[in-house]
Amino acid sequence: MNSAKNTVSVQDPKSFGKVGVLFGGKSSEREVSLMSGSGVLKALQSRGVDAHAFDPATQSLGDLAAARFDRVFIALHGRYGEDGTIQGALEILGIPYTGSGVQASSVAIDKLMTKQIWVATGLPTPAWRAVRSDTDFKRVIAELGDALIVKPNLEGSSLGITKVTTHDHDELRVAFEEAAEYNSDVLIEELIVGRELTCAVVGEGNAARALPLIEIRAPGANYDFHNKYYSGQTQKLCPAPIDDRLAHDVQELALRAYNALGARGWGRVDLMVHVDAKGDKPYLLELNTSPGMTSQSLVPTAARATGLSYEDLVLEILASARLDSQGALQP
Repeated sequence: MNSAKNTVSVQDPKSFGKVGVLFGGKSSEREVSLMSGSGVLKALQSRGVDAHAFDPATQSLGDLAAARFDRVFIALHGRYGEDGTIQGALEILGIPYTGSGVQASSVAIDKLMTKQIWVATGLPTPAWRAVRSDTDFKRVIAELGDALIVKPNLEGSSLGITKVTTHDHDELRVAFEEAAEYNSDVLIEELIVGRELTCAVVGEGNAARALPLIEIRAPGANYDFHNKYYSGQTQKLCPAPIDDRLAHDVQELALRAYNALGARGWGRVDLMVHVDAKGDKPYLLELNTSPGMTSQSLVPTAARATGLSYEDLVLEILASARLDSQGALQP
């Protein structure tokens, strides 16, 4: 595992050329993206980068081509920004971009596909069922138990997620219907009770490194949209107060999960660690290929624990911008 402290050194930020910061967008996570992108834009400009805001919700692909950006920083979240859509457009336009490529982005946002790849690779993830409106919810409870979590297949920021701890299949159906408002494809997953961890990863392939783990302690163990972005009671402990051996194992697992999907540039792997008399067992939940990037978001928090400032983190990510067909560009 490569988890060493890293700092980025850019002799001349102007050599990045004209940089577009893509944020806002049309997904249900627009509000969060606006916060992320504003932070990234300010950080780049503070370091002398010729950076400009670009909102795909109000500006067209023609505008994007006309802007003649030399590279772009993607601070979009969710569909149309984190799912391979904008990455494909940038590939066609020939504009290098930050983060994962078309295939890895489209796979990672699809929770079902992600879990299938992880299972095929021998990586642990909670048991699940893909469900639709005609699903026999009694059978789901019989197969997975009565401690479940229901989530839209293609969504982020914990939108549409409900925990269900009951034998009442009608309650499970209600949770399904709430998730289906965001996406017709819904997952019902066994609920792992334990410690909630997240691991930021920066880089690509064998050079990828795991940043210090963060343990999340949300009110009522419910890290929903409100507790993620607006609650002052949610604790984000970094480095996570866990055994060194377990921390190492979780970081290794996060790197394997990240590389199994072909992610690059940066990302964040979310996990649960089940604790019982048999020991601690981590379970992979999902990979975010364009995580939140406000100064208080999880990835910048982990970077600060290594001595990497928010501004230097943003510069390092920008320096990794490339197209699927290219190696990383050097400023």
